[in-house]
Amino acid sequence: MLAKYWKKIGLVILILACLINIMYKLVNKVSLNSELKATAEYMYNEYKQEKKK
Repeated sequence: MLAKYWKKIGLVILILACLINIMYKLVNKVSLNSELKATAEYMYNEYKQEKKK
C-alpha cells in the first residue's frame, strides 16, 4: 500500500515541513524597530570611541 501512495505521502510531508518553517519564521522574526535601535546604538558607540581618539 505504501508503494502505491508514496508520492502523495511525500508531498504531504513536504507541505507540512514548509508550513512549519514559515510559521517558525513568522513567530521568531526580529522587528524592524528593534533592529534599527540596535544599529543606532552600535553606530553611536562607534562614534564615541572614534571621538575619544
